[in-house]
Amino acid sequence: MTAESENARNSRTTQTKNTQAKKTTAKRAESKASNATATVESAARDAENSVSASARSAGEATKRVGRAAASGLQSGQQTLTANAAKAATAATTAWTVVKQRKAIAAGAAAGVAGVAGAAFAIGRSTAKPPVGPLTRLARGRI
Repeated sequence: MTAESENARNSRTTQTKNTQAKKTTAKRAESKASNATATVESAARDAENSVSASARSAGEATKRVGRAAASGLQSGQQTLTANAAKAATAATTAWTVVKQRKAIAAGAAAGVAGVAGAAFAIGRSTAKPPVGPLTRLARGRI
């Protein structure tokens, strides 16, 4: 064989090797890209599931907060109603006292007079010297 045919054969072999190397490199790149795509798809699915779970969790938390607010509102209404009833009772009592102030003042004056009279009577009886039966009959002349 001649040098030219040798060179031609070598160049064809080199071209074939280069083509095969390019195909192998392309297959590797395609494989890597395929793996990367699968990884990205998997990550996207995981993210979607995570977002979905987070949304559900947030929805449940919102429901719990809503229930807590409703129960707080209800207990506040009950407290307000109870306090309003107490205030109404106190106002009714105060109004009764104001309406009956003359009778209350007269009763208090009578009570003070009664206590003073009783104290005077008790004081007079204790201030007398003890006397015997004959002195009492004679009304203190003997």
